[in-house]
Amino acid sequence: MSEKIYAWLLRLYPSSFQRAYGEEALQLFRDRFRDEPGFVARIRLWQDLLADVFVSLPRQYRYVHPALASASSGQRVGGVPCFDVLESGSPRPAALCMGGLLSLVMLVAVSILMSWKGGNGSLRGSSLFDPASTTIHSSALKSTSARDGENAASASDAFGARAPGARQSSGQSADGASAIAANANTTLDAAERRRVIDRAAANLKQYYFDHDLAQKTADALLDHENDGEDKAATSGPVFAALLTAQMRDTSHDMHLVMEYSQNPLPAGPPVQTAAAMERFREEMLQQHCMIRKAEIMPHNLGYLKLDFFPDEAVCGAELKKAMTSLNRVDAIIFDLRDNSGGFPNTVSLIASYLFDHPVYMYGPRTAPTVHSWTHSPVAGNRLANKPVFVLTSGATWSGAEQFSYNLKMLKRATLVGEVTRGGAHSGVFHRIDDHFGMGIPEERSINPYGKTDWEGVGVTPDVKVKAADALNTAVMLAEARLQQK
Repeated sequence: MSEKIYAWLLRLYPSSFQRAYGEEALQLFRDRFRDEPGFVARIRLWQDLLADVFVSLPRQYRYVHPALASASSGQRVGGVPCFDVLESGSPRPAALCMGGLLSLVMLVAVSILMSWKGGNGSLRGSSLFDPASTTIHSSALKSTSARDGENAASASDAFGARAPGARQSSGQSADGASAIAANANTTLDAAERRRVIDRAAANLKQYYFDHDLAQKTADALLDHENDGEDKAATSGPVFAALLTAQMRDTSHDMHLVMEYSQNPLPAGPPVQTAAAMERFREEMLQQHCMIRKAEIMPHNLGYLKLDFFPDEAVCGAELKKAMTSLNRVDAIIFDLRDNSGGFPNTVSLIASYLFDHPVYMYGPRTAPTVHSWTHSPVAGNRLANKPVFVLTSGATWSGAEQFSYNLKMLKRATLVGEVTRGGAHSGVFHRIDDHFGMGIPEERSINPYGKTDWEGVGVTPDVKVKAADALNTAVMLAEARLQQK
């Protein structure tokens, strides 16, 4: 869709420009779109693109022989592909007016699309379940197969949505009394929308851990419907996204979600097969258990980039090996800027190396369990008293936030980077009918550090810098700390 929009924008340029540089400009767009994933990066990409259109379009109509320097030469500015057009000339008034009008229309359209995307909470693939397989996802792994496997291994242990069973709403038959057609383009009428809303409201009041907030959120859903704000949502995906946004606007709970599946949802709990568990194990091992880098940097600084906290039962050996390889460093940096969460037992496993005695690691999903404490001290470990730095970004999520939050509250680490995404609570999936289901956080645990955690607000770093600058900043802080010693 984005490529089609950009291709349409290129049609505003003179035909000679399109013939000479159109394909190269499209390839440049594809390269940036591929190399810069994530919501913030995509917004920056469109900002750069639209700014270049406003600047370069008039110039192209002023020159007889336009030239796109950055696309034709393949050069990058500051390491980032650039759309900037360097030559310019006098525009025809009609062409300038038409170009300005079309550019304004495109800017409004992109803004609307981005707003809808954010309301759906679909950043970085954090969907509650995979409609094709109806597998519950507990957090956003980089690969689909890894997400499926993580759930198959132990869905009830991971942060995010947990699935002790795909519970069917009270009063709803197994075959779905109000079954909505599987085609996502099927139009929902007012009665069908109201039926889903009524059941969603009933589920909130019955299962949501905060009964007062559940009542307010349920009332808000009904108020939106009574005010006619849901009339335009006539398709399943759009209606589910709208309900998700409405629930979150009231509750500020990012794990509260309504989902639509084009394929019929099963009436029973998801089947966790041995084959699925083995597939997950293989995927994790192929991806080196999401350990992107474990190395010793100059000045004897340890660096571990971990993009997920996989189940200890699958990846415990690999994670222990990585930590052991950094055992003799003078300070250690954990890079969680792209970490999408994971399993609490693995969060405690990694934290065990940072203490010389058992420490309670607060988890927002349940009351304390045996996995809530670190297994400190670790035999032969030398990291318990070494300086620790944790890199965060706006994409740091769920289990990675638990790791960051606890180390910050325990004053064991210095957090460097951006405020994290803000996902703390977990959701149990409740089937509403054949095509709609919702994730509802059902439990509130006791936080020893205060009444609030990071849900909806994120974990604030001790040193706020752009995510891209976090590593260099942490290295400088670590070197300064070591020099002081």
